[in-house]
Amino acid sequence: MSDAVIYESEGDGIVTLTLNRPELRNPISDLEVVEALLAALEKLEGDAGARVAILTGAGKGFSSGGNIREMKPGSGSLNAGAPAATRWNYKRGIQRLPLAFSALEVPVIAAVNGPAIGAGCDLTCMCDLRIASQSAVFAESFVKLGLIAGDGGAWLLPRVVGWSKAAEMALTGDAIDAAEALACGLVSQVVPDGELMDAARALARRIAANPTDAVRMTKRLLWEGRRTDLPAILEMAAAMQAAAHTTEDHAEAVDAFLEKRKPSFKGH
Repeated sequence: MSDAVIYESEGDGIVTLTLNRPELRNPISDLEVVEALLAALEKLEGDAGARVAILTGAGKGFSSGGNIREMKPGSGSLNAGAPAATRWNYKRGIQRLPLAFSALEVPVIAAVNGPAIGAGCDLTCMCDLRIASQSAVFAESFVKLGLIAGDGGAWLLPRVVGWSKAAEMALTGDAIDAAEALACGLVSQVVPDGELMDAARALARRIAANPTDAVRMTKRLLWEGRRTDLPAILEMAAAMQAAAHTTEDHAEAVDAFLEKRKPSFKGH
């Protein structure tokens, strides 16, 4: 796997994924980074011991989104000059990321350690939970460069912060700080800069403490609920609940509750 994304398993069901291009502020538009992140997600999904993941950025920033140097006509992997070629570059490049995150069953926490700009902001929305350090900054800033969110931000951001705030962020391109991100629901926690990863791991442990199958199915239902109607979700929930009732972890949870003890889950 490329060192553009570092994959670290901590042995307690928690995996940390680190975007590792700090000299460029961790852009995710380059094909190398896209491929590295996709490979990390594939490894995560196949990791039987993984219960939850934390995604963060190396250095002082989470992700600058696009590499602006690569946006000059004819110079980059995204802007190939011909519109048809540029469209294909998006489809085979960065647009594969939101699809991969939506298909992933392992919950992902974005630990936003600094600026999350443009596609970097949208990357946080691809994750299931977001917590931020006090120095974090978020911007849906595509219009500032005469662009639109080519990575699915128009679908992702309103489902996290609501239509009105998403429209404000996307149409102005203005940045918001961590306090405003907390107020609008973009993040669920803001912590001092030096405490971010500890807070992320504490949240990850709270998720990892639950039965793996129930957590993964719950994530699947939450994502499907974003794009389907109530009857379809009820049908899916009934099928998943039927499966959940047969798991050993469910039986253990019931026994532990009745016996007034801490459960011991096996992940099946």
